[in-house]
Amino acid sequence: MSSTTDKLKGLANEAVGNVKQAAGKATGNDKLVAEGKAQELKGEAQKTVGDVKDGAKNLADKITGKH
Repeated sequence: MSSTTDKLKGLANEAVGNVKQAAGKATGNDKLVAEGKAQELKGEAQKTVGDVKDGAKNLADKITGKH
């Protein structure tokens, strides 16, 4: 998966997670709040993976002289 794909999936998971949390809080559904928080954290992790991939690519480009 490309870094951009990871970042986009991460953003999507964060957004869905936030919606689930809000819906859970509004309805008093603690399970939905927990699921939303877990999905939000998954999204944050996916975005981090994308950032790491970008960093590794930039470092490799710098080492090999590619820009």
